[in-house]
Amino acid sequence: MGNNPFFHFLALSLFAERRKHLMVVGLSVVLIFLLASTLFISSSLQHSLRSALVSEPDFVVQRVRGDHLLPVPLDWADEIAQLHGVDRVASRVWGRYYTEPKGSFFLIVGIDFLEDQSHRALSKLVEGTDLRRFLSGDEMIVGQGVARWMRSHFYPHSYNFLTPEGAFVKLKLFKVLPRDSSLVADDMVIVPIETARKILGLSPEESTDVTFNVPNDDEWSNVESKVSAMHYDLRVISKKETRAAYDRIFNYKGGFFLVLFLIVLLAFVLILYQRASQVFSREKRSIGILRALGWSIRDVLSLKLYETLVIVVSSFILGSVAAYFYVFSLGAPLLRQIFLGAGNLASAPRLVPVLDFSVLSSIFLLYGVSFIAAVLLPVWKIAVTDPKEAML
Repeated sequence: MGNNPFFHFLALSLFAERRKHLMVVGLSVVLIFLLASTLFISSSLQHSLRSALVSEPDFVVQRVRGDHLLPVPLDWADEIAQLHGVDRVASRVWGRYYTEPKGSFFLIVGIDFLEDQSHRALSKLVEGTDLRRFLSGDEMIVGQGVARWMRSHFYPHSYNFLTPEGAFVKLKLFKVLPRDSSLVADDMVIVPIETARKILGLSPEESTDVTFNVPNDDEWSNVESKVSAMHYDLRVISKKETRAAYDRIFNYKGGFFLVLFLIVLLAFVLILYQRASQVFSREKRSIGILRALGWSIRDVLSLKLYETLVIVVSSFILGSVAAYFYVFSLGAPLLRQIFLGAGNLASAPRLVPVLDFSVLSSIFLLYGVSFIAAVLLPVWKIAVTDPKEAML
């Protein structure tokens, strides 16, 4: 049988049953759209956070008593720096500043631009900033969320921070960070490190934590054990632990949606199989006529296979494109909050376009194979019967 008559007949068959096919395509597009949107959001957030973790130090040392974080003496940084295999030791100053009791807070981050390690993690955020002018006055660099909060509370150009001693520190708005950094810096206020100490109530001999790197990966566990043994109230957090914690969060939420998708897909396939099993007499008759005209079982199955492939491929493309536009062009309203949570300040981070083709291909195979099997099995049952019996 020639290709041209076959595909011509395929086009006529699709057109004749267009209402039924459009209904199936619509349901399929909704299923693929929801799952693809979830995976796009998860992949984008994971990519952004992993990119941010690349510039983070290998280890963070905190002082903990019970569930409370205590200031870390600067002497601890000197002790860690004396260990063999340790590099880029730096003290950091950061902390939450609540604008009202149990309300919104700013993340105060102090930068010592003389410390390479302290500045390296934020170098991309302050890239292109006139640091000499920034350090010459009482200035601050804020994220998008902080800038919106200041404007909504009538602080468009400056803000008065209240220190624990009851004094005010007035800082002028120097620069607003770009929207691309909103995921990690939406509620951030970057100030010189001494100004951060004043706002957070730390003495010149105290810091929030200590960071350091270990260039040799084989020495990580050995150095971590040595640092942990220095003080009883010391806690060491590695970059691997932080990355694993983020992965668990996103894998849990993404897996939750995947399980829901599988349940809905199974229900959809069962309904489709039941519908296809109860093939209308006209469809049975058409298959019987094709068999009587000399079509083989293989020809009939090929016709239905191509017909189903058209539905599967078109549904997958439409659902994936719609999900891509919804996530990366519209910012995934509503669905994004499931991954980001309620948040601190009103946030609208930009999702970086990231496509995981292995995941998309898995979705396509899972959906396509299930769909094709649900359609071809009933057709095969009819095709193997006697044509006279099928036409009755």
